[in-house]
Amino acid sequence: MFDGAASIGATQVLPRIRFELPAAEWTCLLGPSGVGKTTLLRLIAGVADEATLDGTIAASDGAPLAGRIAMMAQDALLLPWLSVAQNAMLGDRLRGAAPDPARADKVLAGVGLAAHAQKRPGALSGGQRQRAALARTLMEDRPVVLLDEPFSALDARTRVQMQELTATRLRGCTVLMVTHDPAEAARLGQRILILSETGLAEHPAPPEAPPRAVDGADTLAAQGALLARLRGAA
Repeated sequence: MFDGAASIGATQVLPRIRFELPAAEWTCLLGPSGVGKTTLLRLIAGVADEATLDGTIAASDGAPLAGRIAMMAQDALLLPWLSVAQNAMLGDRLRGAAPDPARADKVLAGVGLAAHAQKRPGALSGGQRQRAALARTLMEDRPVVLLDEPFSALDARTRVQMQELTATRLRGCTVLMVTHDPAEAARLGQRILILSETGLAEHPAPPEAPPRAVDGADTLAAQGALLARLRGAA
């Protein structure tokens, strides 16, 4: 549960909001740039050192969130001196745990990077780097997953494939994903939230379980309604 607002110095960067993430469901968060979506994710992840939270963040079971969250940022944030495979296993390395190359190979194959596992990030395209960052997030295997525009650098075909893969791999996880794409939210969201300068509003999600068909009638209807709402037409 999140209940609060955030500021950097005297500037408010997140309006006062209150919401809960349904356990084991996928929540999509949309809204215009600059309203605090990324700040919200960073606050939940505990890495928003630049922002001051006026409020509380708590899990329903009362246990600390530390150690139970994986986050994929907007930027790939790959270490340029490590290979793609080494970047995928970075979490274990930082924790001093034994890496699992076999599992990394499987995850990289799933995101279409098996042939690039030994390359360094500088040899990859922007979309490939984003898929490598996704692989690193999937390797963390955490119950709470925060995704900040995870598919934004991908071409249309790869984006659909990665949406399907990620929805399958994160089934049973509690997911909060920031996206600027109404089609993506309509396809993946079991709950859809819209953040604005004045607060948070909920938008109805299609009834089918995600990932929904790209051309499904309910998906397209939800996409259109979301776009209209984001444009201020509804």
